[in-house]
Amino acid sequence: MAKPVLSKENIKLNVAIPDKTEAIRFTGEILVQGGYVDAGYIDKMYDREEMATTYMGNYLAIPHGTEDAKQNVFETGISVVTVPEGVDFGDGNIAKILIGIAGKGDEHLGILSNIAIVCSEEENIDKILNATSEEDIMELFSEVK
Repeated sequence: MAKPVLSKENIKLNVAIPDKTEAIRFTGEILVQGGYVDAGYIDKMYDREEMATTYMGNYLAIPHGTEDAKQNVFETGISVVTVPEGVDFGDGNIAKILIGIAGKGDEHLGILSNIAIVCSEEENIDKILNATSEEDIMELFSEVK
């Protein structure tokens, strides 16, 4: 049976993260510990960030691996981390919501699209940042599969 794309264990609320490098490692480590990816995937996340920032605007960053990271992915999954103090992703772009993605095949494209829909609404950004439980996040991302 396939793992759920998002589980409570993949959600970390109100975390203090000092910088972009640690933000990427933290989101990737959740995916490693959940059995979605192997440890090499985190290196591919760093490679992807060097190619172009994964900061999307609206306080959101979506760290993920490069195209050749597919070999490191066992199951499609996402991690969601809230960072109330924010993390600088460069050029003054402050991310307060980090969503790590690992996709089998092309599954990440649909997930990215669904995340973009959820996070394009400012009220949803506020709900994510003000979430007091993993269930609050699970509910908001219930359409992300």
